[in-house]
Amino acid sequence: MEGWDEIRTAWHVARAGTVSGAAEALGVHHATVIRHIDALEARLGLKLFQRHGRGYTPTEAGQMLAEAGAETEARLNRLAARLSGWAGGIEGELVVTIPPELASLIVPALAALRDDHPGLEPSLRTSRRVLKLEQGEAHLAIRAGARPDEPDNIVQPLGKAAAALYAAPAYLARHGQPQDEAALSEHRFIGDEGSDSRVPYLRWITRQGYPVVLRSRDPAAQEAAIRAGIGLGFMFPAGAGEGLVQVLPPRAEWTVSLWLVSHVDLHRSAKLQAAMAALKRTLAPQGGGAAVGGPEAGA
Repeated sequence: MEGWDEIRTAWHVARAGTVSGAAEALGVHHATVIRHIDALEARLGLKLFQRHGRGYTPTEAGQMLAEAGAETEARLNRLAARLSGWAGGIEGELVVTIPPELASLIVPALAALRDDHPGLEPSLRTSRRVLKLEQGEAHLAIRAGARPDEPDNIVQPLGKAAAALYAAPAYLARHGQPQDEAALSEHRFIGDEGSDSRVPYLRWITRQGYPVVLRSRDPAAQEAAIRAGIGLGFMFPAGAGEGLVQVLPPRAEWTVSLWLVSHVDLHRSAKLQAAMAALKRTLAPQGGGAAVGGPEAGA
C-alpha cells in the first residue's frame, strides 16, 4: 500500500461525504482531492466511492480504507504531539483545550507564559467536545465538572469555578435592579441553546423557570447581549470587567471543580511543566479555594 496522502484524502472524503468538505479539512484544492481518489482507485483496482449528486458515499472497500486511514492519522497525530512535546525545551507549539466559557480565565496565564518563554507558541482550542490528549488533539486540557477518568491521563485539581449574575446599567435603568432573588421572576435572562446543558447556572435558570430572551452557545455572544442590556446573564467575576453591575454574587450551586489534565507521555516534559505551573498560579486555590467563575462543561 503506497500513497499515505491519498489514503488520508479518502478517509476525509468518507468522513465529510463531499469533495469540498474534504478539501476544506485538508487545506487543499478540490481538484487535488479528486485526483487522489481517482489515483487510489486505479492503483487498487477497486471502486471506493459511489458518486452522486449529494456527494460521495464509500463502498464497503472504501469504508474499510477510511477506517484504516482514520486510525493511522490518529496514531500519527499522537506521535507528532509526543515528539513536539519533548523536542527542544520550552518552545514550539503548545495546544491547550478548555471549555469556551473558561477561556478568558487562562489567557493571562498563557500571556505570562509567552513572556517568560518567547519561543513558546500557545494555542487555545476552545471546545465543548472532550478532545483526546492520547490522540494528539491537544497537549494539555482544563476540564470542568466530575474528575476526569480517561486512562493514561494525569489529573490534578485546579480549584473551583463559580459564575455571578450581571446586568448592564441600561438594562437596570429600564427594568430596575432586583433587590432579592424573589424579584428575579420579573426579569429576563441570557442563556444557552438547548435544554440539556450541564452548566450549573443554566440548569438553575431552567429550574427557576425564568424567561430566556436570547440564547447562544458562544460566550462572547452571551456577553455582548448582557452588555447590550438585553437581559441578565452570568459571567466570571474575574473576567466581567467594567461597565456591568453584579446583581447576585457567586454561590455554591453555580460552582464546579476544575481539573488540569495531561497525558502520561508528555507530563514530565519541560514545556508542559512550565505551562502547568503558570496555570496553577492563575487558577489554583489560594489558601483554601478561590471562586474564579465558570461552568461545568467538557474540554
